[in-house]
Amino acid sequence: MMDDYWGHGANSGNDAWSFIFMILMMALVFLGIVLVVHYLARSNQSKGNENSALEILKNRYAKGEIDKKEFDEKKKDLKA
Repeated sequence: MMDDYWGHGANSGNDAWSFIFMILMMALVFLGIVLVVHYLARSNQSKGNENSALEILKNRYAKGEIDKKEFDEKKKDLKA
């Protein structure tokens, strides 16, 4: 039987557990990456929605569809 550097045989019983542990760790890292990307995408999307709502409000005010008082009230609601 051929031993590796540390004196373990090529077919020791720990190989299966090491492989399972390695797969589990890779799955956890992958899941962590997916969750971080999902969180970042979601936070960017919510910021984009807030800015677009403010832009719509500014456009409505510029077109004269709403007055200054209504603009200020709605702007305050968007910031909250």
